[in-house]
Amino acid sequence: MERACDWRDADPDPVTRSEMAAAIERADPDELSALMLPGLQFGTAGIRGPVGAGPNRMNRLLVRQTAAGLARVLLREDPPELRSVGVVVGRDARHGSAEFARDVVDVVTGHGIPVHYFDEPVPTPLVAFALGHLGAAAGVVVTASHNPAADNGIKVYWSDGAQIVPPIDQRISDAIASIRTDERSVVASGTNPATAMRLGGATSDEAVVVAYVDAALSLAEPRDRRVPIALTSMHGVGADLVERVLTSAGHDVAVVASQREPDPDFPTVAFPNPEEPGALDELVDLARDRGCALAIANDPDADRMALAAPEADGRWRALTGDETGALLARHLLGRTTGVGDRLLATTVVSSRLVARMAESAGAHFAETLTGFKWLCRPGIENPGWHQVLLYEEALGYAIGPRTRDKDGITAALVAADLAAVLDEAGRTVWDELDDLARIHGAHVTRNGSIRVEAVRAAAVVATIERWSTSPPRAIGGHAVDVVDVPASDVVRFVLGDATRVVVRPSGTEPKVKYYCEAVDRVVDDVEAARSRCRERLDRIVPDLERLLTVEE
Repeated sequence: MERACDWRDADPDPVTRSEMAAAIERADPDELSALMLPGLQFGTAGIRGPVGAGPNRMNRLLVRQTAAGLARVLLREDPPELRSVGVVVGRDARHGSAEFARDVVDVVTGHGIPVHYFDEPVPTPLVAFALGHLGAAAGVVVTASHNPAADNGIKVYWSDGAQIVPPIDQRISDAIASIRTDERSVVASGTNPATAMRLGGATSDEAVVVAYVDAALSLAEPRDRRVPIALTSMHGVGADLVERVLTSAGHDVAVVASQREPDPDFPTVAFPNPEEPGALDELVDLARDRGCALAIANDPDADRMALAAPEADGRWRALTGDETGALLARHLLGRTTGVGDRLLATTVVSSRLVARMAESAGAHFAETLTGFKWLCRPGIENPGWHQVLLYEEALGYAIGPRTRDKDGITAALVAADLAAVLDEAGRTVWDELDDLARIHGAHVTRNGSIRVEAVRAAAVVATIERWSTSPPRAIGGHAVDVVDVPASDVVRFVLGDATRVVVRPSGTEPKVKYYCEAVDRVVDDVEAARSRCRERLDRIVPDLERLLTVEE
């Protein structure tokens, strides 16, 4: 109760201050605990959660404390010449984003650090690009990406252009924790405020925006022939910029009008995530009606991209993230044949197909933990290599040597170019995937998750950790031949038939995720090899789920 009263008194937002005051008056221990405990934790890449009152929710006071923690780490650890360039700040159009971004600008400049800010809602990739383009000390994006409408968050980048990783995240977290709740201004007294400089928005001709568009278009392949493309921005902030890039490259774009404008309530989708069932329904309807060759979806902050295409029988199917990754890899490897020391990278849960493609092409290949904060590290650590593609199966793609985070806008452009190339040759994305299967084997993935009771979440994590040294002897009737432990909470098995199984707990929800991949050589026809892979997965996945839910 004492902490809740302190928070109420310090909260600069009358709405959430009233929410906390009402909760204090009701004095319900469960309600107060939900608002106060344990408090949203700043971790790798930032902080995210439901909007509301108290330290266990996203609100203006928490944002101001977070911005102050970041500013104080910059003042303590960055050289003055880097700090003098400042911090880049951008935001999406979610509930609270405008106010949160304004608070970040006020607090950081109040610490004497200049800020370059976008004064309109903009896609996350534009903010990440601006950080590198300006040579700034850090970047902040107010966004919850594809989370539900009730959420918001803050994503933090460092001077290398990538999302923060240890130990920077812990240093910022410690700085935030040192700020007392009663510091209403959370700005050190006696500091002369720095300047805040506007960067415009996605429709402007400000220098950074034009530079991003030019950099994106440098990835395009000049062609006379274009094919119709259907596009949705899923009520997010990507429409203006992705349409600007695609049309500048000459593509014919049909837009899902009902999902084009930013809407923080995401009224036409249950979840604003292209991976969710039903999220692409309106996009596919438009693509079918317009006779499009490809359908492209960005998530609300436009850092992810999903594709769908018509099969031979006319039915539309969404591609998996691994299928899209393989298609982009083949296209980009074909365009960079004269480049030496090319680099492709995926994660420990992504398909093994791109690794085989890289080996066949004589390119460097790297495999990292999940998340682009890790995926970009091989390129950063090997500056002499030419980064071609980074991708993870969760619809994230980074294209080109200077990209340090996933970018659904440039990925959409390259995907549209690929569709045009294939159409000119009388081919489809499915033909390309069949070719890759003939060359490298049929790769069939099946990913899923098992939700567990919160009280059992720790037991599931313990099971995964135990499997690293004492794995099950068999899964789905096939012996476990190889055990690999990429991280303390990630375990991978390779079975006797070369099927790979990866298991890890979710970092944000009480569930365990699994990623299964079967591979078979194509000896007769591609579909027969894929059918054999699916049959293996039909046996393996139910047995894996049983093992995960019954083990103690």
